[in-house]
Amino acid sequence: MDKINVFKTYLNKFVKLTDAEFEQTLLPIIKIREFGKKEKLTKVGEVENYLNFIVKGLIRKFYKKGSQEIITQISSEGHIIHCQESFHSRQPSEYTIETIEPSIVISIKYDELENAFASSKKMEHLARLIITHTMVIKDRWQLQMVKMTPRERFLNFVTKNPELMQRVPQKFLASFLHIKPETFSRFKHLIKGHLKNQDN
Repeated sequence: MDKINVFKTYLNKFVKLTDAEFEQTLLPIIKIREFGKKEKLTKVGEVENYLNFIVKGLIRKFYKKGSQEIITQISSEGHIIHCQESFHSRQPSEYTIETIEPSIVISIKYDELENAFASSKKMEHLARLIITHTMVIKDRWQLQMVKMTPRERFLNFVTKNPELMQRVPQKFLASFLHIKPETFSRFKHLIKGHLKNQDN
């Protein structure tokens, strides 16, 4: 039940649901799924059937460009990950979603979620807020990719996500931040000095 409460707390950031509303509308359609390291939640060519909330673990989303993997999302506990375009359009996904660590997710199927969101104005409002939130995060990230230099992107990420530096392989972080691996290695020596300045 703790896993369910974590998800409920997340939803309450957008709309306050009563226990009855949550238990009647969402609890019956929630599925708890567990994955080992490097297991795929969604493969290229599949239609994304699930909205996934990460209870425990670390998951990445990427697409292939030739032999290169381009990572567009790395998410840990307390975040949603899914192939948005495929989920909403019901078209095959161009992305792969794969665990970096053994992970536990709360998943809800597309059709069941659609029915839940259509059940009341409150639930419809919740859906709109969640979709808007994910779009804002995506837009903000894309803007950073354009406006920030590689060094600025690196320092911004380290400052906001210091724990991920220990959990995510360097090659994944370099791809996610659009930084060449050799440049990423050079930036690593900046971490101590930057964090030390933050403390002063």
